[in-house]
Amino acid sequence: MTEEPFSYANITVDHSDAVSWIVLSRPAAANALTAEMLDEFSDALGRLKTQGRPVIAIRGEGKGFCSGMDLGQYGGQLAADPVADAERLNANVQRWLAIWDHPKPVIAAVHGYCAGVAAQLCTFADITVVADDVRISEPGVPIGGGFIAPTWVAQVGAKRAKEFAFLPGNSIDGHTAVEWGWANHCVAASRLIDSVEAMAARIAMVPPDVLRVKKLSINRAAEAAGFRAALSGIAEMDSLLHLAPSVLAIRARMSADGLKPVLQDYRGPSSTALMNEFKE
Repeated sequence: MTEEPFSYANITVDHSDAVSWIVLSRPAAANALTAEMLDEFSDALGRLKTQGRPVIAIRGEGKGFCSGMDLGQYGGQLAADPVADAERLNANVQRWLAIWDHPKPVIAAVHGYCAGVAAQLCTFADITVVADDVRISEPGVPIGGGFIAPTWVAQVGAKRAKEFAFLPGNSIDGHTAVEWGWANHCVAASRLIDSVEAMAARIAMVPPDVLRVKKLSINRAAEAAGFRAALSGIAEMDSLLHLAPSVLAIRARMSADGLKPVLQDYRGPSSTALMNEFKE
C-alpha cells in the first residue's frame, strides 16, 4: 500500500523501520502549541490509524519537547466566554484521549523541557521515555487550575499531583519522573531516539491485532480505576478559574508588561530543591 505524504506547517511525520514519529516542529517557539498545531497533530494521529508503522512515537524538535500552550495566543486574554473556553479545553482533552484510544501503541520521547499541557499530553501515551536532561514542569504563571495535575493522579497519586501543582512553575527531573511513575525509563539524552526505536522494534514483533487488544484490555483496567472519569470536569474547573479576579489581574499584567516579568515574580526552586534546603 502506497502511503500518502504528510505535509504540515508546525509538525512533521517521519517513518523509520518500526515507528512513525510525530515531531513537534516549532523549535524557534519552544514547540509551543497553537490551535493550528493542535489540529495538525490530531490530523496526523488520525491518519496514522491506517497508515505508517506499527508504533507511533512523539518527540520535539530542537532543545526540548514542548513548552506547553502558546501563551501569546491564549495567556494574554483579558476576558473569556466560559462556555467557549470550556469547549476549547474539552477539545484538547479529546485530542489526548485519541492517543489513549489509538489502535497503535504510542510512545512519548521527552527531552529538554516539557511544560504545562505538554506534561498532560504525555500521561495519555502508552509508554513515556525521558532523557536525563529533561525538566517536566507546571506552568510558570498561575492563570489556570485543575486541568493538568488531575491527569497525573492515576500515575503518581494524589499527594504527588498536589505537590506538583501547588508550587508555581514546579518541576521534576527525569529520574524523579520514573520514581513517581510518570515515566517508564530515563536514558541518556544522546540515546533517547535510539532507545525508543529499539523498544518500538520489539513491540512491532507482536501482531497488530494482538497489540490493539492488549492496549484496550489494559486501558479498561485503568478506566475501571477511574482514569477516564477523572477527566470529566477538568475543563470546567479550568475555565471557571480563568474568570477569577486574581487570574484576570495576572492576565492584564501579562498584556501590559509582557510574559517575562510576570514569570520572574513566580520563579523559584522546585519542591524537591526546596525540601533539600531543610535536610541535615
